[in-house]
Amino acid sequence: MDRAGVFFGIPDASMEIDTTGITTMSTHDLRCGCSSHGLSRRHLLQAGSVGLAGLGAAGLATPDTAQAARASQAKRVIFVFLTGGISHHDTFDMKPGAPAKVRGTFDPVSTDVAGLQISEHLPLFTQRMKHYAVVRSMGTASNGHEQACHMMLTGRLDFPVGFSTARVPSPNEWPSMLSVVTYAKRNERRNLPPAAVLPEPSVNEAARMRPGQFAGRLGSTYEAWHVNVAAQCPLGNGACPDCFRFEKDEFSHAAENIFNTPELTLPKGGQGRLRDRIGLLRTVEQQREFLKERSATRKLDQNRLQAFTVLGDPKTSQAFDVENADPKTLARYGKNKFGLSALMGFRLIDAGVDFVQINLGKNSSWDTHRRNFVNLKRNLLPPLDLSMSALLDDLNDSGLIDDTLFIISGEFGRTPNINKNSGRDHWGPVFTALFAGGGVQGGQVIGSSDDLGAYPTSQRYMPENFSATIYEALGIPRDSHWVDFDGRPHEIYRGQPMSVLYG
Repeated sequence: MDRAGVFFGIPDASMEIDTTGITTMSTHDLRCGCSSHGLSRRHLLQAGSVGLAGLGAAGLATPDTAQAARASQAKRVIFVFLTGGISHHDTFDMKPGAPAKVRGTFDPVSTDVAGLQISEHLPLFTQRMKHYAVVRSMGTASNGHEQACHMMLTGRLDFPVGFSTARVPSPNEWPSMLSVVTYAKRNERRNLPPAAVLPEPSVNEAARMRPGQFAGRLGSTYEAWHVNVAAQCPLGNGACPDCFRFEKDEFSHAAENIFNTPELTLPKGGQGRLRDRIGLLRTVEQQREFLKERSATRKLDQNRLQAFTVLGDPKTSQAFDVENADPKTLARYGKNKFGLSALMGFRLIDAGVDFVQINLGKNSSWDTHRRNFVNLKRNLLPPLDLSMSALLDDLNDSGLIDDTLFIISGEFGRTPNINKNSGRDHWGPVFTALFAGGGVQGGQVIGSSDDLGAYPTSQRYMPENFSATIYEALGIPRDSHWVDFDGRPHEIYRGQPMSVLYG
């Protein structure tokens, strides 16, 4: 990462793409230890045909700019991205009537919504499902991390001319939703950038970036605010320092702390190697001068300059000082990367950022090819359950829930069949996402998958619908466009928002 917050890396996997832009086969990173997880073209065509009748030539509803007032009541968005792909079968779309090789070892339990059951290992979620709309028919039509991440994070299924996973970030990517929002709000007078992502980019274990996270064809002027503060634990998956390796029981966190925040947080006693670092205000001033100096040659956007300027404000600087939150707050969220990221996201929304994306885990964290049930039960679901429940509670208690759309989703789901390593592999045709706040009617289930959790059977929603829902929540007009660095206009809305969320 350079000091302006722009990251560089190279992805680890390649994929064969047909001329329609639909992924037909994936090749996994050799480090993963698993076989290829390709979807046949027949299966993809089957998945793509379900529930899409009447939605237009591209299989998606096109935006209606004449539509009446937007359904969403939101003004801001928190998107929790479960990077790596959480298993829907073992969490929010369980199949207790399926064969043993599909249903797995977890039991469904009742929630505070009559008739709605979820995993027994999400006890705090069971008490809060009345707030969530559970969409069980999301899809990306790709089973490769690179392609699915690009689809989900940019909000579109197609790929630009020259797209390749051999170089990431690249100008031959569509801009992330964060960058599109940064562009759409470019003329607003504000102290903080409109969009931020934390605490680290989505990467694999070789530290190679996934596409779709950066400004791409919008150009670096509209790069979102990347808050890359997670302490480096190269092989640690999950909620550091309680991190793990998929194939074994014991693993030690590789860093002395959870977040590396010497440039954003005033060091205090007990922070190990940060103890002797310079304080917040002096560092902010240095960064501000540094960025001003570079802006003449790099043409950094004013949002980033403003961001560092206002870090001296107590409310804003507190957003980053999460490791020193009061003990009761830390107990509610969990003093780990999942909990502290959720707390930081809440504080940034409260401080004035409109769109916050929280990456929960590096790419491998939810990529449960091995020991799916052991790792979900022991290492992944408990910190997810705790942190997301605390975040929802704070949104409710603060009143921010009324105009904040809160989303939890990965880039795809996991295979119905359990593999030889007691894991589940990549599965793009269908997965589950949760939505709350901003006028969302909680306690409802939207869409469905078949008896094996393999394909959607009703109301399928794709990345274009997902992004349109976010853009609508942020008040971006439906006839808006963004302009690439070649001067070509591109529509922002490429599908209908998911108005069904609002009842």
